[in-house]
Amino acid sequence: MKPWSSGRMPNTLNSCGAVAPRLGHRLRRSAVRIDLRWRLRPERNGMPAYRPMLCMLLATALIGGAQPARTQTYPTQTITLQVAFAAGGIADVVARLVGQKLSQRLGHTVVVENRGGAGGNLAAKSVSGAAPDGHSILVTTTSLAVNETATRNKGFSAEDLRAIAIVAFSPDILAVHPSNPAKDLREFIKNPKSFTYGSAGVGTGPHIGAEYFFREVAKVQAVHVPFTGGAPAVAAGVGNHVDAVVLSLPTVVPAIRQGLLRGLGLASATRNSAVPDVPTYGEMGFPNVYSGSWVGFFAPAKTPDAVVAKLNVEINAIMREREAQQKLETVGFDVIIKNVAESKDYFRSEAARWGEMIRAIGYSSD
Repeated sequence: MKPWSSGRMPNTLNSCGAVAPRLGHRLRRSAVRIDLRWRLRPERNGMPAYRPMLCMLLATALIGGAQPARTQTYPTQTITLQVAFAAGGIADVVARLVGQKLSQRLGHTVVVENRGGAGGNLAAKSVSGAAPDGHSILVTTTSLAVNETATRNKGFSAEDLRAIAIVAFSPDILAVHPSNPAKDLREFIKNPKSFTYGSAGVGTGPHIGAEYFFREVAKVQAVHVPFTGGAPAVAAGVGNHVDAVVLSLPTVVPAIRQGLLRGLGLASATRNSAVPDVPTYGEMGFPNVYSGSWVGFFAPAKTPDAVVAKLNVEINAIMREREAQQKLETVGFDVIIKNVAESKDYFRSEAARWGEMIRAIGYSSD
């Protein structure tokens, strides 16, 4: 017997917990003769062979539909922003600004946790191994791109992370203690045969940019003194424990405004409104010297696309607020708005650019 040959409709979904209505009598009354013969296997124990297949398809549809539902409920717990450097640095400044507003927008607690050390690698490694559910987020700087070439044995790769959003950029600045006799960058590098300079850590953008400038452009000897973040480096400069500091501009602006440090040169094509009296390297006779740091948010590589997209939208919405832009621009940041794909491409291009600089100076932190 072929299915439905008797004129009755089998209880197709019975074994799935539902029974299809009996429509055989309606079919018999139809003026149009419909061929209901199905080319399926014979019944087994009174159950059509296609019934298990329908059950399987139904279950698949239900399971597949559950994934978007779970994504829509994100977040489900506290979100931790792991900052790759100490409190007070540029990553920390941005993380705290975004964290506060992100908590309000998502309706969940957002905690900022500083995990400075190893040029930003400690926090990056921690987040790369975290659960890919969007509740552990890395806030880092150019150091992530730098370390792809400079530090090979770091226990993780940038491929273990995915970009959520690149949100801000700031140029590097060389600053000294007010008691330093040098009036500008030219005098500073001309007087001593060797000097010390502090940075936010080994492998950070300002560190590599400074090494490239001192070795390849200015041709002077400089001893690098790394710290675990921008704030400790500023403290060393204010205490006159190093001859100079090379840091991202926002880290140094407060000390310059208070007269605790004096800016000698900005590694930028133009002056910055946050420190209008500080000349660029180009003005001091060193054209085409550009070095700066961006701040970005990253998640574990396997974090769902929908979660990453949601975070990107929320973070960019925060960066579009005039209040946020004013706070960042006042201390020397340029706000950046990029979607997920653009942030990914930007990071890749930065990794390639810094890789060339690192190879030029023969630097390795391994």
